[in-house]
Amino acid sequence: MTKLEYTFKSDTLFKMLFVQYPELLKKLVSNLLHIRLESIEQFEITNPEIPPDNLGDKFCRLDINMIVNSRRVDLEIQVRNDGDYPERSLYYWAREYSAALSEGEQYSDLPRVVIISILHFNLFECAEFHSEFLTLEATRHTLLTDKLSLHYYELPKLPALVGPDDELMLWLKLFQAETEEELKQIEALEVPIMEKAIGAYRSITATNEFKEIERLRAKARHDEASALGHARREEREKWQGVVAEKDEEIAKLRDQMAKLQSELEHRSGGDN
Repeated sequence: MTKLEYTFKSDTLFKMLFVQYPELLKKLVSNLLHIRLESIEQFEITNPEIPPDNLGDKFCRLDINMIVNSRRVDLEIQVRNDGDYPERSLYYWAREYSAALSEGEQYSDLPRVVIISILHFNLFECAEFHSEFLTLEATRHTLLTDKLSLHYYELPKLPALVGPDDELMLWLKLFQAETEEELKQIEALEVPIMEKAIGAYRSITATNEFKEIERLRAKARHDEASALGHARREEREKWQGVVAEKDEEIAKLRDQMAKLQSELEHRSGGDN
């Protein structure tokens, strides 16, 4: 197996690929949201830039924000499970939703905001790889509003085999791919949109621009890991020093108690 140097889960590749090839993004979104491609009349990427000043910042998010038929759509990819992703994705929705209200507009003017998260880990205890959350009444399941929609796609739950007629699964298999052989298996199905996506992948990953951005992103991750490791070592050394100091104090107390015990025994013997 030949491991891919860069995968579709790389946020750098994710951003560059779909910004430079918006027709691929439009097709992906139609599959992820289960809407017909022909029905998408309005499609705009609202954050196409990659902020150069923030690339070395570990908190830099390379997500894709869009307007799709008046809906605000945020497409995220998340590789690591930090234990707080449900709260984070809800925060992303809240930020997009609150920012959509301009001065003088009514609350009813707020658009529907959709957060799509492609996850490289299991988030929910269920067999389904796709989950959508809405605002429903707890007993009657009545929809409060259609303004909130949170989609989660969990890649580890995908089936092993996928046919050429299921484009959504093929997209997700691209995001899941770790080896060159997996990409070639998808190419062998001869699905035009997949061939175009893989061709775009090979083209972008060969550019110096992509390699430099990925180098900065990798450096940020390395710096984060190094800083965390240094902090842990300092904390461990600090507590080791505290333990050694306490051990020394305990040893002194034991010596004092031993001396006191000896004096008491000596006095007791003298009284006899």
